[in-house]
Amino acid sequence: MTERDFLSVDDLSSAALTGLLDRASELKSGRGSIAGDALIGRSVAMIFEKPSTRTRISFEVAIAELGGHALPLSSSELQLGRGETIEDTGRVLSRYVHGLVVRTFEQERLERLAETATIPVINALSDLEHPCQALADLLTIREKKGKLEGVRLTYVGDGNNVAHSLLLAGALAGMHVAVATPPGYAPIPQIAKRAEEIAETTGGSIEVTTEAVPAVTGCDALYTDVWASMGQEREAEERRLIFAPYQVNSVLAARAADGAIVLHCLPAHRGEEITDEVIDGPRSVVWDQAENRLHTQKALLEWLLGGREP
Repeated sequence: MTERDFLSVDDLSSAALTGLLDRASELKSGRGSIAGDALIGRSVAMIFEKPSTRTRISFEVAIAELGGHALPLSSSELQLGRGETIEDTGRVLSRYVHGLVVRTFEQERLERLAETATIPVINALSDLEHPCQALADLLTIREKKGKLEGVRLTYVGDGNNVAHSLLLAGALAGMHVAVATPPGYAPIPQIAKRAEEIAETTGGSIEVTTEAVPAVTGCDALYTDVWASMGQEREAEERRLIFAPYQVNSVLAARAADGAIVLHCLPAHRGEEITDEVIDGPRSVVWDQAENRLHTQKALLEWLLGGREP
């Protein structure tokens, strides 16, 4: 395991988080005029064991704009698909490339890869966390609200990997984060507890509840995600019934503060967790949010592979 892996939001300090967001803003405003050279002569392997649109494309473009070479791979293209261990894959790829971007299932699988790899490993999504998404989320909120500290963020829906990373990132930024889910679908207690520990040091706060309306009332940013994540397709119909009261529609969104923004990490199942009138409405910032994946990941790559301090 290297000193610079990014497997969890919890791998960052508050100062590093702020530095990454600051650099992402610089890269965004200077795109087209700032020459990217942090990854010149460097290759980055991208192992995707789950489908991807935004993560894969934004990472490929980010690597290219920093002067590097991306190698997108699926497990079926590697000997992983024929029984080679993830540890051996990490050992071998460390001899060829300078970094690994991995989208996989269990967090433990990602950690095993990082243990044997001698190059930086980036979590591009696991069942436990989606830390790269959280960076883009916080950049978007900061752009729209002018700050992060003290901002009230409410997430409504499934207590999934996105919710986990938002809890940790929001706490690290000194935000007040509420997560409202149906009973039995809350974030895992260890993540919520860790977020509470972080919030105690930053002036933020954490709330996990089953009551959507009180959680949303007065919030500055309202966030949702799909009700059935990848690998949960068989539960989709049951979840539609259970999660229906947690839909982000015009009635629920009206409970948020004046000037509140609405976020969704995409892809959206329109008419389920969010309605057209909200995602296409004036409060929606989801397209800025999607774009910001590119800029935050460029800043992350500069730090992990290019040696730039955040």
